[in-house]
Amino acid sequence: MSNHDEAPENRLRKELPEEMPAGAAEAVDNVSEAADGTKGQSSDLTGRQRLAKGLWPPRVSRAQLIVAFLLFGLGFGLAVQVASNSDGDGALRGARQEDLVRILDELDDRTQRLEDEKQGLEKQRDELENSSNQAEEARKQTVEKERQLGILAGTVAAQGPGITMTIDDTKGTVEADMLLDAIQELRAAGAEAIQVNGVRVVAGTYLTDAGNSVSVDGNKINAPYRFKVIGKSQDLEPALNIPGGVVQTLEKEQATVTIERSDKIVVDALRAAKRPDYARSSSQ
Repeated sequence: MSNHDEAPENRLRKELPEEMPAGAAEAVDNVSEAADGTKGQSSDLTGRQRLAKGLWPPRVSRAQLIVAFLLFGLGFGLAVQVASNSDGDGALRGARQEDLVRILDELDDRTQRLEDEKQGLEKQRDELENSSNQAEEARKQTVEKERQLGILAGTVAAQGPGITMTIDDTKGTVEADMLLDAIQELRAAGAEAIQVNGVRVVAGTYLTDAGNSVSVDGNKINAPYRFKVIGKSQDLEPALNIPGGVVQTLEKEQATVTIERSDKIVVDALRAAKRPDYARSSSQ
């Protein structure tokens, strides 16, 4: 019988390679295991064991190390930022609910004062624009502005509602910086005129320690320290009594603080008008 007459399955058998002997298959497996670093180990490993050997020990490249280092630095920076924010909020976190409500009310009052001042300025602008006699209206506003600046500069007396704060320092522990903190807190709460033991407090006022007493702008004053303050008493008194504020600080120094509200506070200590040595009006 010719080759053409051979059965089809015999032709396929001749074209396909013969099956690999068992010994050759084992040799191939040994070569693969040697390439993977497992030469000499048993080839009868389960799939889970092969996966574990592939994952450990880990093969880490230089790029992976750099990325890991950058991620560590980013996480450390975020942790430091969160810690610093937590420290800044610690004082308020420990405050009582009524204290937090009072602080929020004080912030609302400050916002309202700024809004009122804005409306007042807009009203003055409208009056100047709409007045039939703009020159007369401008003169009136100039006189009023001069009076207001005189109060702020301490050259004219002032009166109005406010508070009187008395600090009795029998131990002699109250220092100048504590009184300065009280002045700054009162200013922030909207105080318009302040007088301490007969000395008018102005923008350039400075305080220094003078033995067991305090000097205000070079004027020595002794305890008890009496503050006369013109402003909205509903804002001034709570500002002094906030947690960790002026009153608590003074009481820690064994000083006694008394605050009284009044509808009429007179601030009559005056400062002499001082001509600036160098500053001149830009309109000259």
